Amino acid sequence: MLTEATAELQKAVDLSNGRVEMKAALAHVYALSGKKNEAQKIIDELSALGQEATSRSYHIAVIYAALGEKDQAFTWLQKAYQERDIFMGVRLKTDPKLDSLRSDPRFQDLLRRVGFTP
Repeated sequence: MLTEATAELQKAVDLSNGRVEMKAALAHVYALSGKKNEAQKIIDELSALGQEATSRSYHIAVIYAALGEKDQAFTWLQKAYQERDIFMGVRLKTDPKLDSLRSDPRFQDLLRRVGFTP
């Protein structure tokens, strides 16, 4: 039902005035649908927002994880860690969108640094 999800998330982006979370959710669905170019366009938009955009780094990491680009995902998770992104403490340990990264030693190290017991 990725097509339906894409349509609904596009509505959510429009209604939310382009909130980071909504754009990231849309990009995540694009990535899962194999629409890499569309996902990358949103990554570029979010990247341009700068650090002041709430949780942008965490969300970009999630999109890269969905694209299968682990190194980029970890680069952005590291940025989120350095920015003290609240999502690192709230979602890092349980977010299913990061499941593809969990077996990587870098993820276990990140969990440890955030304060979770791996």
